[in-house]
Amino acid sequence: MLEQPDAADLLATARAALLDKLLPALPAHLHYEARMVANAMAIAARAGGVDPKPLEARIASFTEDTAHFAARIRAGAYQPGTPAYAGAAALLREMVRMRCAVTNPRALG
Repeated sequence: MLEQPDAADLLATARAALLDKLLPALPAHLHYEARMVANAMAIAARAGGVDPKPLEARIASFTEDTAHFAARIRAGAYQPGTPAYAGAAALLREMVRMRCAVTNPRALG
């Protein structure tokens, strides 16, 4: 067990300081960059809280790895009507949900 505060807490505290204290003191021409850094900090905090192991295990049970999965998609192995279509579509939805949960959680709901 890591001692507190953990990485997510530190990122949240630093992000709040950036947005609440530093951003107002910055010249207007630097506001975009400061907000971009704040967004990157929020993404990093969410990424640290995601466990990719269940999805990686699901990918491994379906195909060798994501590169092989992508190559098979490009080759047409999972077209509608093929036996593997439903499983591939479900796996892709799961991959997209995990990515959105990290990069843009508002897109999920």
